Amino acid sequence: MKRAIALIDGEHYPSVVREALDEVSRSYDLKAAVFLGGTEKIDTSLAGDAEQNEYGVPVFLHEDSQEAFNLAVQTHRPEVVVDLSDEPVLGYVERFRFASHALAAGADYQGADFTLSPPSFHKLSEKPAISVIGTGKRIGKTAISGYVAREISEVFERTGKKDGVVVIAMGRGGPPDPEVIAGNERSIGAAELLSYSRQGKHAASDYFEDAALSAVTTVGCRRCGGGLAGAPFVSNVVAGAAVAEKLPADLLIFEGSGASLPPIEVNRVICIAGADQPVDYLLGYLGTYRMLIADLVVLTMCEEPLASPEKVESIIAGIKAIKPGIEVVPTVLRPKPAGDLSGKRVAYFTTAQGEVVDHIQEFIARTYGCTVDFVSAELADRKKLRADLASLGEGEIDIFLTEIKAAAIDVVTEEASSRGIEVVFCDNIPVEVDGRQRLSSLLEQLAEQAIEDFGKHHE
Repeated sequence: MKRAIALIDGEHYPSVVREALDEVSRSYDLKAAVFLGGTEKIDTSLAGDAEQNEYGVPVFLHEDSQEAFNLAVQTHRPEVVVDLSDEPVLGYVERFRFASHALAAGADYQGADFTLSPPSFHKLSEKPAISVIGTGKRIGKTAISGYVAREISEVFERTGKKDGVVVIAMGRGGPPDPEVIAGNERSIGAAELLSYSRQGKHAASDYFEDAALSAVTTVGCRRCGGGLAGAPFVSNVVAGAAVAEKLPADLLIFEGSGASLPPIEVNRVICIAGADQPVDYLLGYLGTYRMLIADLVVLTMCEEPLASPEKVESIIAGIKAIKPGIEVVPTVLRPKPAGDLSGKRVAYFTTAQGEVVDHIQEFIARTYGCTVDFVSAELADRKKLRADLASLGEGEIDIFLTEIKAAAIDVVTEEASSRGIEVVFCDNIPVEVDGRQRLSSLLEQLAEQAIEDFGKHHE
């Protein structure tokens, strides 16, 4: 039978709880109970062995119920956590917190009318790996993944690791069978992406973006659906991992999709979170789970009007409260064109929204010596994007500057081709807002730790 611990409280009479624990014991190997609080219906000693309390199993008790839970998990390594508590001791918020800790420990979290299970992770046998996961869509996860791939590739080149990295990206528009793009061997430009698009492929999928802008080998995969803890309903990422393990690589980088996690057991995890998201999405629900499994958090969108300095500070403090000691790097994303814009009249296409687009427009003009004469923030809405393009007169623009997102290829690049206008693709790179400039060194450490950890487990 599966090992289990139970969560109990003092708002239920001990005899009632004992009956419930006996019921649990019929299905599981019940090792202990964790007392969460509440004193209305108890007047007896709780802690100690089964013989010293009314519950028939050892009870973990601490003034901080989370500490009691953590100790029980460390002691018994449960496969199932059974929740026998209720309001007012354990409400919705608290339940998600305990659920997140249970899932992070690899255990199911089961209640009277629900079961939450941790995602299943396929174990690699050939290569060390890192996952880059996110807390949602449009938070810069692919941009950060590309940055991670470039930074680690440069470190490997300096230190004599000749094979570099391979990125395995899963997306909603990925290929039916894993597809390899050798971005490290050739330049992936507008003509090639247009060719892919005209074959019916989603040429703005993340693996194309990574290959084109980071010059690394990528393996494109797909997924559909995403569970509360991030498991995709269906994906071909395990098949993609098998392909990637046979490619020359010192490290594999698995890139998540939205809030869905790659179903691969990795050696280190980087979590990308958007400061513009609701705080509860990051620190509550199963955002807590994502923070618990992370080894590094990169916080994007750390600028007004997306997020105030006070909100950014509270998010960082909240993450560190969930996982003490974790590094959280606050950033903004800024464009880095893959071509020369100097002296040109530029039309810029982006998925960014609101006032931040004005900041980016000014940044492009100031940094790259051009004028940004046209902006469309409708890259993710084909109907509105086509309307924007229709409003752009002939001869007004020299270059289309676009992110490789959404309709960047099948609409923007097609339009540029029909007009005979040059297309320059645009990366987005993280700029640290706290001035500490530590992200590169943290990524280097993480890569080294991943390789070392893999080596220890495969000796």
